[in-house]
Parts: sequence; C-alpha cells; structure tokens
Amino acid sequence: LSLVGSEMCIRDRQWPVQIKLVPVNAPYFDGADLLVAADCTAYACGSFHSDFMTGKITVIGCPKLDATDYSEKLGEIVKRNNIRSITVARMEVPCCGGIEHAVRKAVTDSGKNIPVAVRIITTDGNVI
Repeated sequence: LSLVGSEMCIRDRQWPVQIKLVPVNAPYFDGADLLVAADCTAYACGSFHSDFMTGKITVIGCPKLDATDYSEKLGEIVKRNNIRSITVARMEVPCCGGIEHAVRKAVTDSGKNIPVAVRIITTDGNVI
C-alpha cells in the first residue's frame, strides 16, 4: 500500500494489466489465481480491489471496445502457465458476456481442468 494524498493505493503485483499487453509467459502467472475483469467493473464497484483483486493476478479488457478475440491470448496464458483458478468479473450488461465467453473458451481449448467462477456486477454496483 502507498499513501497518495489522503487515499490509500493498492499496488498491483504485476504490470501491465490490459489483456492485450500482458506477456503470456510472465512469471506472475505461474501458480496464480487469475482475475479476468471487464474494464467497467472496478469503477462500478467501490470495493473492487478488496473484494476481487486481493490474492489474485488481474487482467482487464473490454469485449465491446477492444477489437480482438480475448480467448486466444487468455488461452496462451492458460496453456503456458499453471493457473489454479479463474474468476471473471463482468457487468450485467450483454456486451460483457464476451469476456466470460472468452475465458470459458480459453479453458476449454487448453484441455485443462481449471475452475471458473463468474461474478456479475449490476449497473448500480451490487454483486450478484
């Protein structure tokens, strides 16, 4: 943690966090519990860092705005590393379904048996 003004900032254990930018063979992925989060989730849920990121390696993306198939990159991360679990944090809106689909496809295509949990955040910030 570091103090910035009167706010506490949590330092991520890795950088970068954008799915398109993370290296697939980064050492922080080995043995990781992975959080794959839609971009909007951290802004919709005020306790996102403590509720979702603690103890996880986090990657983020927006399936609506990023013109890419995340399942390919996520698939390489899953294939090349010993990922213990994956949590998907997405918004309740239909466009966020793409990030969940990409994670499920990546795991299926890898042939590995990795547990996937999906947490859905409503537009008013509640987790369902």
